[in-house]
Amino acid sequence: MPELRGRVVTLRPATDADVSALAKIRATAEVRRWWRGGDDVATAVRADLADETTTVYTVQYDDRLVGAVQWYAEQDPDYRHASLDIFLDPEVHGLGLGPDAIRTLVRHLVEAYGHHRFTIDPAAANTQAIRSYAKVGFRPVGLLRRYERGEDGRWRDGLLMDLLADELVG
Repeated sequence: MPELRGRVVTLRPATDADVSALAKIRATAEVRRWWRGGDDVATAVRADLADETTTVYTVQYDDRLVGAVQWYAEQDPDYRHASLDIFLDPEVHGLGLGPDAIRTLVRHLVEAYGHHRFTIDPAAANTQAIRSYAKVGFRPVGLLRRYERGEDGRWRDGLLMDLLADELVG
């Protein structure tokens, strides 16, 4: 997997050496609220890296690992698309790194794999993430009712958003 350069971030393929740093970020209250992982966040990060259907990149900013962005592809040719997920260290929230990382990954997926459509599914209450995705061009498609279980064990709604390659902003 190649290293991908955005305007301010670099996406580097994640390795086992990144597990500790990624787990530390995912364990912060702000990230853990939206990213499930159980009591052992490091095990959840290792599972993401071991999943052969998912590709995980670290998000690097100022030569520091500040998060991860990952994708997987629907392989059925009649429904082909790529789905994305991202988390960033709360210390860098509000700096525009999320949109830059997503934009960088989407461009790569268009150029390298010919993807034309992308989805992302934040919790419906995660307004900060939704605003970030909208800056890149993602649009709300619909509400996914009782879509995922939160850290408190309750079901919460998700928001399905999608983006067509020619709608990418920036």
